[in-house]
Amino acid sequence: MRKSKNILTDKEMELVGLLMQDCQSTGDIQSKLKRLFAGTIEQMLEAEMEEHLGYEKHSIEGNNTGNSRNGYNRKTVISDYGESEIAVPRDRNGEFEPKILEKRQTRTDEIEHKIMAMYSKGISQRDIEDNPFF
Repeated sequence: MRKSKNILTDKEMELVGLLMQDCQSTGDIQSKLKRLFAGTIEQMLEAEMEEHLGYEKHSIEGNNTGNSRNGYNRKTVISDYGESEIAVPRDRNGEFEPKILEKRQTRTDEIEHKIMAMYSKGISQRDIEDNPFF
């Protein structure tokens, strides 16, 4: 018998179990993964904002610091999961420079690497543009 290459840790198996609960099809799984991707990026951006400002959201430590949170900008990001709308936090002074998803970045690196690999293999730009996965 052949062993699976997808050996998962206990935590990953737990996540797979949670993921499978409401899924009836591979489309359901893909949709849930897309939401998880967007949610994960948003949580990472929130953590970056906390590090930038030096205090947690709703903390009184932020009072009279000269800079504070100032809502969110919406950004559409294209990834392996398709288009996702992301809420990017902003600060009042406009100094926040996210690292996980830089300003004006609209694609995740995975797609750019795949496109470059396809192009380097001789696939035409038109064929890449016509590919339904991009």
